[in-house]
Amino acid sequence: MMLPQTLKERLRSAFSASLRGQLSLIGRWTFLYISIGLIAGAASIVFYFLCQLGMRVFLDFLAGYRPPAAHGEFPLFPPGGGDFTRWVLLVLPAGGGLLSGWLVYRYAPQAAGGGNDAAIHAYHHSDGCIPARVPLIKAVATAVTITTGGSGGREGPIAQIGAGLGSLVAVRLGLSARERRILMAAGIAAGVGSIFRAPLAGALFAAEFLYRDAEFEYEVIIPAGMASVVAYCLFCSVYGWGSLLESPGFVFRNPLELGPYLILALVVAGAGVLFIRVFHATARLFSRLRVPNHLKPAIGGFLTGIIGFFLPHTLSFGYGYAQQAIHMEVGSLFLLSLALGKIFTTSFSIGSGGSGGLFGPSIIIGAALGGVVGQSVEQVFPGLLENPGAFVVVGMAGFFAAVSNTPISTIIFVSEMTNSHHLLLPSLLVCSLAFLAARGWALFPSQVRRRIDSPAHAGEFFFDLLETITVADLKDRVRRVMMIPEEMRFVDFKRHFAQSEQHYFPVKDSRGKLARIFSINDVRSVLFEPAIEELVVMRDIGSAEIIFITPSEDLNSVLKKFTVKNIDSLPVVADTDHAELIGMLSRREVIAFYNERAHALKSAA
Repeated sequence: MMLPQTLKERLRSAFSASLRGQLSLIGRWTFLYISIGLIAGAASIVFYFLCQLGMRVFLDFLAGYRPPAAHGEFPLFPPGGGDFTRWVLLVLPAGGGLLSGWLVYRYAPQAAGGGNDAAIHAYHHSDGCIPARVPLIKAVATAVTITTGGSGGREGPIAQIGAGLGSLVAVRLGLSARERRILMAAGIAAGVGSIFRAPLAGALFAAEFLYRDAEFEYEVIIPAGMASVVAYCLFCSVYGWGSLLESPGFVFRNPLELGPYLILALVVAGAGVLFIRVFHATARLFSRLRVPNHLKPAIGGFLTGIIGFFLPHTLSFGYGYAQQAIHMEVGSLFLLSLALGKIFTTSFSIGSGGSGGLFGPSIIIGAALGGVVGQSVEQVFPGLLENPGAFVVVGMAGFFAAVSNTPISTIIFVSEMTNSHHLLLPSLLVCSLAFLAARGWALFPSQVRRRIDSPAHAGEFFFDLLETITVADLKDRVRRVMMIPEEMRFVDFKRHFAQSEQHYFPVKDSRGKLARIFSINDVRSVLFEPAIEELVVMRDIGSAEIIFITPSEDLNSVLKKFTVKNIDSLPVVADTDHAELIGMLSRREVIAFYNERAHALKSAA
């Protein structure tokens, strides 16, 4: 059958309008994600420059301390020629802490600490809103803290910087809370993925680090991925391509190595718990310290300087030492002192309120512990390990997976950072075991357990669960009731009413089909009028405008119908014949069934 020409044109026009609208929406959001990538990538470029400048001015020029650089850390300034002055390291972190503390607590207290936890808190509790001044203060304060000797990393700060920029764009555009959170997560991925040259891991990390369980914020993965790729390309176009750390092509080919990797998993999990407890104990101690907040990072910096006086390699970034550990250029004693010293210098530097990230120190601690285990196994069982340096790479992943509850993204992170994709199998084993062993502890207190526990998703679980339950699931709770003939006189109904516990009465026609319904409230006007009760029939009382439900309807739509006129019970009719009454379903039974199902799901989880 041929459609009329005018109808064809209308259908074509409607389809074209719908397609144009969809393409316009896709184009708008794609533009936003690319824009976030460009903005966060530019912020990473500036932040990296500030860190390089600070290293040259403070550690190099003032203290003569020039720690080794990682393979992908391209120096922007030529090294100085001054002699190493250990005494300067004793006081330099305190000076940096004082300046950083003044900046943070004077202009943006939200910028204190590691950065990751603040970003997580903003996502769950602040509708994705971060004050506009936070990214700038965070960048400067972090650069000052770390380049004066404070132990920290770039990941937490750049995560908060990217989150703040994404939030700022969303607020300026007047977007909804959900859209702000998505752009905020895209900013996190762009910042982290670019500065660590790990775009895929950046996207996964932004979706995973929000939760304590192994759960993802799935709706942010695609936006985060697009923004991360753009930011990564922009950053590498300025500072060069390649991975942050170089590895000599490690390959896993011997299943017997899984035994030593199992030992490594236990070691990094135990050290991870130690790090978490020391860090939080330090943070609690400084929170109770009765001194002005801006002085606390200076005190933490001084304690860091005391350790740095004896162990200078535990200060600042330390990626170069991880690079040396991969190539087996440092011994076990040095690596052990690096791991233990880094736990305390990081806790003093960041736990006191200083600005810096926790991912970088975690990577160094994990690398050092991996190096210790690898070298120890090689000494006890010579020839068992093809390359002990591989334990350095896997140790990085295992330690951060244990402390951050991000086993999946961490595996990808370290693989991209070190260009060692052939170690995915042992990394998966170590990260999984370390994550499970350390599940009772969390480095980021603002992480919630699951999506259901997040205020950002308040009510979603309720509606999702309601939509999975149909009226047919409650068939045992549908109450069979007596139908009232529409020709029954009211005086006859009174005798039935006196013996009934019903509150709602369906009325049937001559065929026995549902025609009307009324409640006990509808009979009040007739109940006290004896003069007319002989004349009134039930058809006169019942309403033909029946709000009904069917077995195939879900409970979400059922509850909406209950609230239309504040009804306590609804008639259930057949799907194929809405005049065929099955029974009555009360609102109380619906709520009780939902509570039972929700309790069962929570218990199973």
